[in-house]
Amino acid sequence: MENTANASNHALIHDPSTYLIEKEPYYVPVNNEITLFEAAYDNHLPLLLKGPTGCGKTRFMEYMAWRLRRPMITVSCHDDLTTSDLVGRYLVKNGETVWVDGPLTRAVRSGGICYLDEIVEARKDTMVVIHPLADDRRIMPIEKLGQLLEAPDSFCLAISYNPGYQSVLKELKQSTRQRFVAIEFDYPKPALEREIIMHETGLAPAVTDKLLKLAEMTRNLKDNGLEEGASTRLLVHAGKLISKGVEPRAACQGAIALALTDDSDMIAAINELIGALF
Repeated sequence: MENTANASNHALIHDPSTYLIEKEPYYVPVNNEITLFEAAYDNHLPLLLKGPTGCGKTRFMEYMAWRLRRPMITVSCHDDLTTSDLVGRYLVKNGETVWVDGPLTRAVRSGGICYLDEIVEARKDTMVVIHPLADDRRIMPIEKLGQLLEAPDSFCLAISYNPGYQSVLKELKQSTRQRFVAIEFDYPKPALEREIIMHETGLAPAVTDKLLKLAEMTRNLKDNGLEEGASTRLLVHAGKLISKGVEPRAACQGAIALALTDDSDMIAAINELIGALF
């Protein structure tokens, strides 16, 4: 059971402050994403963040939630995510039947931000529940309670997905995507990515540059044996291991090569790249 502030005989009420981000997350703007987000938020428009995994989408959302001083509830979408998982359900607690809000309902009631990460992983019927929240109506029907919630002005719906992982079965439908303002993300430019890695890991510039070179090499292998190259997130993971005293080759093999693929030939190829750099 998730954190709760109060409990009545009929419903568990969650404290919105639980989801406030108190400390400013480290985030370096790449383009005009902050301006776009704030303009969309002020106009009550939902956001769609697109870009490869590990490029900073979730960190950006955390930063914006902190900047706007709004609670942020994140849902990692998956194949088994049901409408009830988002909206809520009745549960038996201490011999009584109580209604428990799902994360989407919680965000609407609290006027917070609901961030649905990798939305295309969710079941198609689940996505329909966000449609009336994502257009001019900004309402959320809760059929089991017979309620119709109207989202307050401060509520924001944001979703993300990685176009590189799209397939025919997991394509975002036009009826969904055309409700959103889209912001495109990619890996930062080398100078900015260097700054980020050094800040996050405390690595020396020379070692950071080798990680960046390795990232460039693996990214060139995209669609040539790899679905994706090393993300900024993986570079930070490797850098943190190195900063803790792990030998650089072992750090890169564990945090990058083995994380990227299970193909033994491709792992061997990446390990060769690592060996050439470190």
